[in-house]
Amino acid sequence: MKWSALDFDWNQVRAFVATAREGSFSAASRALGLTQPTLSRQVSGLEARLGVTLFERGKRSMALTQAGTAMLEPAERMLEGAFALSLAADGHASTLKGVVTVTATSLYAMQYLPPVVAQLRTLAPDLQLDLIASNSVQDLRRREADIAIRHVRPEQDDLIGKLVSEHSAGLYASPSYLDRMGRPDTLADLSDHHFIGFDDAERSFEYYEDIGISVPKDRMQVRSGYGEVLVSLTREGLGVCILPCGSYCEGLERVLPDQVRINFPVWLVTHRELQTNPRIRLVFDHLAQALKQPDDETPASHTWPKMC
Repeated sequence: MKWSALDFDWNQVRAFVATAREGSFSAASRALGLTQPTLSRQVSGLEARLGVTLFERGKRSMALTQAGTAMLEPAERMLEGAFALSLAADGHASTLKGVVTVTATSLYAMQYLPPVVAQLRTLAPDLQLDLIASNSVQDLRRREADIAIRHVRPEQDDLIGKLVSEHSAGLYASPSYLDRMGRPDTLADLSDHHFIGFDDAERSFEYYEDIGISVPKDRMQVRSGYGEVLVSLTREGLGVCILPCGSYCEGLERVLPDQVRINFPVWLVTHRELQTNPRIRLVFDHLAQALKQPDDETPASHTWPKMC
């Protein structure tokens, strides 16, 4: 093997892949936590090393050249190898000192994670916890997070998941809205009400259909993909909304609580390579214990739609 042909600067390769994926130096520099001039120098350095031009530079965006397109796939394979190396190394770590990144949906993170983090700070004071409160699914195989709290079962073979609990959701509305539109006694009474939808319009109608509510299209004119926004829209009196039960619903009224109760599972997920890492194992096990089924939760009549 000609080892001298492999003297790539990994930072330059990483900068190239990030720029190709993000579409501009500015976006890639934000994603990597670098200054834009530093990232630009790294890409230019790789171009000089390879003797090719990788990008057509535009004022606001970057387009791959033919050579850049040809280089991207092998560069991404290098990226995958680097992630695999990182996972393998972390799997053999032997200390509780270091960073553990946990991701959860924003409402769930706000409701349940602060007391868990406080307990972990006492148990392992050298541990650094980074929380990603996002409704987007983080890619655990690319180290976007170490542990994910999800509401669907993981399907990838290299991920392991543990079902730790089931929580409930229901229909909520503001008192002012119900004073104006009337408080329903049955699902059929909801036919004249307005509804707040999620980010995917068609799936929003399906979610309500699943719990026995047929929503006319002109009755769902407000939607959002963010839990906090859904709560605020409901408080503003813009309609009825499916929300997970929690303290953030204080001041809202539960609509038809005896007829509409929705279960959603809580899964803890991590990469197989990381389950032997002591700090990740500590956080995973502590979360599994802390997020167990609340004592007052009982099985619901519906399953939470796959929106998280």
